[in-house]
Amino acid sequence: MNANKVALAYSGGLDTSVIIPWLKENYGCEVVAVAVDVGQGEETSGLEQKAYATGACDFYLIDAKEEFAREYLFPVLKAGAIYEKDYLLGTSTARPLIARKQVEIALATGCDAVAHGCTGKGNDQVRFELAYQALAPELKIIAPWREWSIVSREDAIDFAASRGIPVPVTKKDPYSRDRNLWHLSHEGGPLEDPSFEPEASMFKLTIDPTLAPAIPEKVTIAFESGEPVAVNGKQLSPAKLIQTLNEIGGRHGVGRADLVENRLIGIKSRGVYETPGGTLLVNALRALESITLDRDSSHEKERIATRYAELVYFGQWFSPLKEAFDAFVNTMMANVTGEVTLKLYKGGAIVVSRTSPYSLYSEDLASFNMRGYDAKDSAGFIRLFGLPLRGRKRIGPFAVEEKIAK
Repeated sequence: MNANKVALAYSGGLDTSVIIPWLKENYGCEVVAVAVDVGQGEETSGLEQKAYATGACDFYLIDAKEEFAREYLFPVLKAGAIYEKDYLLGTSTARPLIARKQVEIALATGCDAVAHGCTGKGNDQVRFELAYQALAPELKIIAPWREWSIVSREDAIDFAASRGIPVPVTKKDPYSRDRNLWHLSHEGGPLEDPSFEPEASMFKLTIDPTLAPAIPEKVTIAFESGEPVAVNGKQLSPAKLIQTLNEIGGRHGVGRADLVENRLIGIKSRGVYETPGGTLLVNALRALESITLDRDSSHEKERIATRYAELVYFGQWFSPLKEAFDAFVNTMMANVTGEVTLKLYKGGAIVVSRTSPYSLYSEDLASFNMRGYDAKDSAGFIRLFGLPLRGRKRIGPFAVEEKIAK
């Protein structure tokens, strides 16, 4: 495959740092480095100088934090999507946005190919490439990890060192990390042994819960139609709101998850995640739904959430099914408006209050006092509800027991 000009999804980390010179050496092409700020913080500083120093012909840094929060994270939050019960989809949700911005730059600058630094074992290669195919199928796709002779992170470090390329990873600190507004993930190195207990120094966003404040802190989150809009009475933009909750949750050690997940290609992978603000939002929204969604809607949303999470995790963000789910969720969440208060303490986030102008909760009906409810009505309901069980008595195994008894 030939390529004249390639737009590279650039982070300045180990993989993309070595990919720029590798592309030039092996394809003889120009390389446009495209960095998308989805909340990496200080990681974006110095990227332009580094990209040019390693051979890029052009560099773009796109601030997409608010778009990421509003159009990507909030839909996932509203859907209740959590992969395999624990993973809040921080990396998975960022990839389609990064790919979209990369494609936009590629088309605007006359590139005939796009490239990424994802390994041939991971999920991200699928997420990036499905997005490329959905948005610009005419662009060629280059995945160096599936082509070059580098087979380990140690090899990549050696490649960088031989060309005088500084990288933020050393053989003494071998973790692969991904950071954005929603989370910080840790993979690789000693974590590849699922029996290894993570070192305290590895965590960056959350304090050790045992060292968290001895006094609980309450935080109140307001939602409108399923989307968070304020923290402790203060209206905030989507990105600022998440950043604020990250700080609050992080200082109480909230949001750590250590899990072994099933990757799309079939490999089991161990990852440790820090998602303080996201954890608070998930807990709060679930509590608000408990008083604003009817039973059937709530149960159906649970079923959809599992499938929605798979679509996001598998890289099918730009799929018709996800669009249909979004429409369904938006309709269902129209009245999920109100406030939830959480009490944070030593890594925990306990719901202590939930209120809504659209609450379906009735104190009269819920009370042990028989106000507004005739207990006699339940007799007929229970008899009809048990009709299949009474029928089974005549034809099932209990019928045999009945004959023996006679």
